[in-house]
Amino acid sequence: MYLDFEKPIAELEQRLADLQKLASESNVDVSQAIQSLEENLFHLKQETYQNLTRWQRVQLSRHPERPYTLDYLEAICDEFIELFGDRNIADDKAMVGGFGSIEGQTMMFIGQQKGRNTKQRQMRNFGMAQPEGYRKALRLMKLAEKFGKPIVTLIDTPGAFPGIEAEERGQAEAIARNIRDMFMLQVPVICIIIGEGASGGALGIAIGDKVMMLENTWYSVISPESCSSILWRSWEYKEQAAEALKLTAEDMKGFGLVDVIIPEPLGGAHTNTAETFQNVKKTILDTIAELKTLDPRERINRRIEKFGKMGVFQE
Repeated sequence: MYLDFEKPIAELEQRLADLQKLASESNVDVSQAIQSLEENLFHLKQETYQNLTRWQRVQLSRHPERPYTLDYLEAICDEFIELFGDRNIADDKAMVGGFGSIEGQTMMFIGQQKGRNTKQRQMRNFGMAQPEGYRKALRLMKLAEKFGKPIVTLIDTPGAFPGIEAEERGQAEAIARNIRDMFMLQVPVICIIIGEGASGGALGIAIGDKVMMLENTWYSVISPESCSSILWRSWEYKEQAAEALKLTAEDMKGFGLVDVIIPEPLGGAHTNTAETFQNVKKTILDTIAELKTLDPRERINRRIEKFGKMGVFQE
């Protein structure tokens, strides 16, 4: 599946496929033409993906073939045991979590999960968690703290569920409690934005010692479409809104709101998932090793100081 701005790449790849088919089905020597097309395709991809607009990065972050939380856990964990329920209301399928092990190290993994098809999307509520989802996440964090296990959160949500029933059950309180309590967790906490990082829905599991973003993701208080609808009373200005919001990984790193940008394969995480998973796995292991050297009290103080400096400036 190709996005709108990838159509020239799609056309060139189709021409290359046709030539390769011709070469395999006949005795015609088209090796030079194939080599030339491959070089042109590589340069076109480099030029395209190294000069993406902010809106194009938003599109890549939503690509339907992009890996989701459970894909990462299946790929990077030697073993993963999912845990369910908030012990109060229900089990929110939009928020998943459980203990997983990587190279003999046990960690608590928590993240939003979207669906691949219509049925899954309905079950997962499009990755929009309700209050019980955030309460489940906090329950699992406290469980990890009890057993002294690091916490890794994987963030990919268009926002917390905005329905009336979610507000009636305390959506804002659940997110606020998560934010408050995550500051005081005694164990290392790593937060990685793997897709969309929208508003309080993302922030509810994004308070950590290290906050990271994959290269083609976004993190903002509001989505470009919603921003456009508020400022211009139309969704037609979403591209201008994305530029104004400065929501890409590079922007966030420049503002000091995230610590690390995890590289993606040329074309996005979905083009080479094995490489993407390996990059994320290595980043998690290296960061956990670094954070474990710190005293818990020092980690908490650094965490508080890190977020306390956000938005503060001097003239």
